[in-house]
Amino acid sequence: MRAFSKLHPITLFTYFLIILLFSMLIRNPVTVSLSLFGGAAFCSALTDKNEKISDIKFYLPLGVLIALTNPLFSHNGKTPLFFLNGNPITSEAVWYGIFLSLMITAVMLWSKGYSKTVTSEKFLYIFGRAVPETALILSVSLGYVPKMKRQAKKIKDAQKTLGLYSKGSFTDNIISSVKVFSALIGWSLENAAETGKNMKARGWGYKKRTSFYIFKFRPADALIIILSLLFSAVTLAGVFTGGLSFSFYPGISSLRLDFVSVSAYVCFALLTLMPFFIESEENIRWNCLRSGI
Repeated sequence: MRAFSKLHPITLFTYFLIILLFSMLIRNPVTVSLSLFGGAAFCSALTDKNEKISDIKFYLPLGVLIALTNPLFSHNGKTPLFFLNGNPITSEAVWYGIFLSLMITAVMLWSKGYSKTVTSEKFLYIFGRAVPETALILSVSLGYVPKMKRQAKKIKDAQKTLGLYSKGSFTDNIISSVKVFSALIGWSLENAAETGKNMKARGWGYKKRTSFYIFKFRPADALIIILSLLFSAVTLAGVFTGGLSFSFYPGISSLRLDFVSVSAYVCFALLTLMPFFIESEENIRWNCLRSGI
């Protein structure tokens, strides 16, 4: 059901802006872990079984690669574990690599949730009147990425039926991929020309052009924004008072567990789990209605 995506575009954009900024700027292992857990829970509620398996196959190796790469290039820290080619592999660099992998994965999961809930129509609704040209270019550009992925798969499947990729050798795969890429470029140019004609036919560029949107700001949107700002204020209080301060270099610091920091952790956890709670509540209600039929 995607209950969270039914919220007003301004509500969705405000929430994702807050969660992405906090995930990237707060350098605390607890908040990053909470962001990762909340993003994974939200994406799991939006995807089917096959997509979940595909996400695990993509994000897990990526996170491991990032975690292993950092200590190989960064030798900061005061606790060497061993030496590799004369360079120290420090405990601090290892833990910071794990932290980076968690943060990048969390940001990517929230970005995926954003792409599934904030459509191009919602993006144009937010920025279409203020910067219409820029909003349209961004919306069209972002929309082309999934379209090109789907079209590339169609072209590849069609080429396979014609005998491409049949030999299985490295050279054959390269030649076949070049042919698929060439066909994809031709499709992209043709699709871009058709998009321009459609825009002109729909009145783009006329000064008195009007817009129609079906989005309505409801009490639920006001509640989500108020809760998001409230949880954000408590989290920011923890940041500015030093309750969430944490450092990896030159040595790993300890986590604070006083009233301010614990309150910030709890509020940030509620903030990250808010979309999952909304989706879960909608799924429970839907299952109850189905069982009553």
